[in-house]
Order: sequence, then C-alpha cells, then structure tokens
Amino acid sequence: MTKIAAIIGGGVIGGGWAARFALNGWQVQVFDPDPQAERKIAEVLANARRSMPGLTDVALPAEGGLRFCTSIAEAVEGAVWIQESVPERLEVKHSTLAEIQAACDAQAVIGSSTSGFKPSELRAGSTRPDQIMVTHPFNPVYLLPLVELVPAEGQDGPLVDRAKELLTGLGMYPLHLRKEIDAHVADRLLEAVWRESLWLVKDGIATTEEIDDAIRYGFGIRWAQMGLFETYRVAGGEAGMKHFMSQFGPALKWPWTKLMDVPDFDETLVDLIAGQSDAQSGAYGIRDLERIRDNNLVAMMRALKQQDWGAGRLMKQHEAALRAGTVLEARAADIDDPSQPVPTVHRAVPLDWTDYNGHMTEAKYLQAFADATDRFMELIGCDAAYIDSGGSFFTAETHIRHVDEVHAGAVIDIRTRVLLGAGKKMHLWHEMYEGDRLLATGEHFLLHVSLETRKPSDPSTEIAAALTRFAQAHAALPMPEGVGRFVGAPR
Repeated sequence: MTKIAAIIGGGVIGGGWAARFALNGWQVQVFDPDPQAERKIAEVLANARRSMPGLTDVALPAEGGLRFCTSIAEAVEGAVWIQESVPERLEVKHSTLAEIQAACDAQAVIGSSTSGFKPSELRAGSTRPDQIMVTHPFNPVYLLPLVELVPAEGQDGPLVDRAKELLTGLGMYPLHLRKEIDAHVADRLLEAVWRESLWLVKDGIATTEEIDDAIRYGFGIRWAQMGLFETYRVAGGEAGMKHFMSQFGPALKWPWTKLMDVPDFDETLVDLIAGQSDAQSGAYGIRDLERIRDNNLVAMMRALKQQDWGAGRLMKQHEAALRAGTVLEARAADIDDPSQPVPTVHRAVPLDWTDYNGHMTEAKYLQAFADATDRFMELIGCDAAYIDSGGSFFTAETHIRHVDEVHAGAVIDIRTRVLLGAGKKMHLWHEMYEGDRLLATGEHFLLHVSLETRKPSDPSTEIAAALTRFAQAHAALPMPEGVGRFVGAPR
C-alpha cells in the first residue's frame, strides 16, 4: 500500500522533502500558497531525478505521485507523515501546526524542519503535543541523509520509534537527540564556523573564496568521512585520543576564537561578503550550482560506499532494504520457473558513469555485466562464503555489443541466461534493457577454479546442480542474436 506524505511549505527544504519521499515511492501532497510553488518544486524534483537514483546500485521504487492541494486540510488527508517547512517565525509555525492537527490523523508523525526552535516551543498550546517533533534535514534533502530528530525532553514514545523507522526507510539517518537545545547540534557547529568566517572576512584576513578553499581542500574532506572526533583521534597517532587532548587541549585557552563576539552585521559587512561571493561564484546560475553540488555529492558518497564508511555505509544499508524480498536476493531454489532469463541487475545509471557525450562509458558496460555475472554466481551458490572456502569462477572471455545509447538516470535491467553449464564451464548471455529497448548484450565465458591451485576444478555438487538446472531450462529458448559474433561482423 502506498504511503502518503504531506509537505506543508514548498521552498528549498520542503521541495527537497517532496523529492525524497516521491523518489522513494510515496504519494506526496503539497500545500504552499506561493503561486510559484509548483514551478520551484518541479525544478527541485528535476534535479533530484537526475542525481538521487545514482546513489544506489539497485533501482529505487517506482516514483510516487505529486499533488498540489488548495488547503492544509486537503494536504494532510490520509498522510502518515506530515512535514512542516514554513518560515522560521514561531507564530507562523504555531498557527500552521494547529491547522494541521485539526485535520490530520492522530497517529501521523508531524515533523518540523525548523533549524532553531526547540520542540517544546513548537508544542506550546497544541492539542496533541507528543505528535509534534523536530525533524531537521540538510540541503539537499534528497541527497544528504542526516535528520536531527528531536522530541521534547522525556516524551519519547511509539511515534518517535515510528519516525525513526520511516526516515530509515527513506535512506536517511535519524540522529535522535534526547535533550532539546536551541539550534540542535549540527547548526550549532555550523554557526561556530560561520561566526569565525565573518570575522576573518571583516578583518581582511581571508576572502570568502579563500575560506571556502580552506574547507574544501582540507578539513572538509576529512569531516565528510570521519567527522570531528574520529579525525582528531587519528591525529593523536598511536597514542590515540588522550594524547591528542593533552597535546592540543591547552590551545583552548589561547585567544584564537571570537565565538562569543559577533561582528556588526551592518551594510558594509553585507556588501563586502556579497561582493566577494559574486566574484567567486557569480558566473554560475543557482540551478548550475545545484547540479554541480549534486554531481560532487553523488561521486563522493559513492566513493564512501565502496569503502563501506560514513554516509556510504548508510547507503549500502538502504540498498539492502531496497533489494530485500526481490529476485535480486533470491537463490536458485527460490525460482520456481527457471525457463526464462534471470533478472540480475535493476539499477539507475549514475552521473559518474557517463562520458563527454553524455553516454555510459565502455568501462561501465563491463561493470554492469560483471555485476550481472556476480549476481548469477551468487544465485547458484558461488557466494562469498563459498569463495572463502576455496572455489570460484574466473572469467576467461568477454564480448560486449553496444546496441543503443544509454544516458545518466536511465533505469537499466539485465536479464541473464545460461548457454552452457557443464562441469567446470559456464557460458552466460546478458541482455541490458531500458524498458523494452535493448541497449547492449554481454557474453561471458567462465571456468571454475580452485583458489588454492589456481587451476580449473569442478564446482561443488550443489553449484553444479543449480547451474545445470538453468542450462537445461534455458536450452529451450531460441539462440540469441549475436552469440559468438566477432568484432565488426554485420548485424
């Protein structure tokens, strides 16, 4: 059954929430009185469609519908999650939350995107205070997984557990704060860096671009994968965190910081910073900057996923949830009818798989077909445990035919059939599709090898039986066009 999310307020953050929900298969109902809301959310959603599916190596669910409503009551009807993202004025939030509670289901989660207000402030005067909690995301909401989840102190309960479950299902990380505080955690850290940066610009120490360079070429990269304390633990060397603290702790008493002193935010400072920012980034439009940002975030987060670290580990967990219960995690015994080609890959083409022509690069065709082979090996029992026991299939020959163009964002499916499965030999035929359109074929010939002797050997009885079952069933299919074709042969 499709879940419904209500988005109240469709600015940058509300639009990001709408994209995160919709691209995870939710029905999204939006209310925003701004006459430009539909255009703004459409642009955010377009950016999300080109970048978010490329985070994972399994396709996201079919996109949910998006409907704009004429009232809050209409938007919250049937919603299990209601996200409030109206302007940061407490009186506006109070009136909005009151209108939401008057119309919504009593068991719906009401999350506020507020970056500064505490949940106890939001709940003042509410009819069901435990229903309201802070769920503060980070821009772009459709890519960055962090959500600061803050219920009022001492009022955790089933709705908070439900909120965690739903956020995790969206591929997000709910950072549950058990004590409320102004501006939560992440924005307090950002505020400290922001204040110092304002002084550095005002005092002529550095420009806006030089400060950004200090972050993006230095500690920002470290923070992206290890955070603050783990970074400093490494800085302590073999002696660890205690050594780091004793070495650098005295610096806390030195007059390095102006955190308790704020520069006058006057017109002179605003003009200085705005002028430097224009010189730094004014050549790009906002949509250009958003796409550049998204490209970089996807590439960095995918790199972290390869290392199973930081945000990348969270992405792998989300992939496992997307794969759960599908044929992509089935074993041979789970497939009742082995007579048809087996689905082995179902994924979107990420941004970093394309070249200067906007096409998927040759190397990524090979990767996609190699992933299909690995999945089929796992299906018949040649999984990580079996490989650890000393046997595996090695690819001896590969042939790829590029039939049609593939672009970033395309959802590709690979179907695999066995042309030969006997003894040590396995001959696989892969076909890559976007919908019903054939994009490419891949032909792999593999030999089973003993990892101890590095020579061909017979597979286990169980693997041999599973392989033979598919080979015999697939033998009834017509021989596919292009099998064994040499390079340059006419089609």
